[in-house]
Amino acid sequence: MATSLDTPRAQAAASTTGVQRLSRPLGETGKYLVLALFSAFFMIPLVWMVSTSLKNAEELPLYPPIWIPDPIRWDNYVTAFVEGSLGGYLWNTVVVTVPSVIGAVLSNALIAYGFARVQWPGRDYVFAVVLATMILPDFVTFIPLYLIFRDLNWLNTYYPLILPIFLGSPFFIFLLRQFLMALPAELTDAAHVDGASELLIFLRIVIPLATPALAVVALFQFIGSWNDYFGPLIYLSDVDKYTISLGIANMESAYGFSNFAWIMAATCMSILPIILLFFFAQRTFIEGIALTGLKG
Repeated sequence: MATSLDTPRAQAAASTTGVQRLSRPLGETGKYLVLALFSAFFMIPLVWMVSTSLKNAEELPLYPPIWIPDPIRWDNYVTAFVEGSLGGYLWNTVVVTVPSVIGAVLSNALIAYGFARVQWPGRDYVFAVVLATMILPDFVTFIPLYLIFRDLNWLNTYYPLILPIFLGSPFFIFLLRQFLMALPAELTDAAHVDGASELLIFLRIVIPLATPALAVVALFQFIGSWNDYFGPLIYLSDVDKYTISLGIANMESAYGFSNFAWIMAATCMSILPIILLFFFAQRTFIEGIALTGLKG
């Protein structure tokens, strides 16, 4: 009697197990299909930009647009680089971006260490004030900053685009502070017992352990400085000092739609360093995002 009752239950359990085993790969496949569709949708502008950069002048105004140019004009990239002075714009951007990344990593790491690992009166209140400054839009501070830089004779130089980065960023300070607070306190306590100073602990212990979070700061700052348009537009007036974003806008105003393929070629070359940087640093970048608890 027990066998006749247990047999249907065993069959039902086996059937349920089989359905679960079958549904797992189907669910994974469906998830990746949805992600692939969304990825393809967001890749359309990039594909269109690359396609346009390889077209000749006759194919640009055609509708519906031609996705595969015939013939493929690789010389558009050479023309954009040479006649559009793209090499100078890229070099100017490197001159601004590299010191900005160094300043962002060093200054924000040091400030975040002071908020996360050093005990001093009013620390949490000061940190709250620092976070409150994130409410202010950047455009609110442009006029007073412009007046300050004018009085310092820094207009039409790269100083306004580089030196303020060395004073810290509230978002980067918050991000690094979250990471440093998660580090075991025993590491710094043991160094204190051995007589190490705060600066030595910061350089010898904290910096090596905070590499993933520092990579996130470096990548964010690199993208921000490389793509910055409004800052160079406000502070730079000499065309020879234009960065890549301002240089491409200058090319657009000079060439217009007649040579739109050159502009798209220049844009493709301008985003290539960001793509390469993220491609080679994506593992460290994702690790830093995960460890700091930053979620989008």
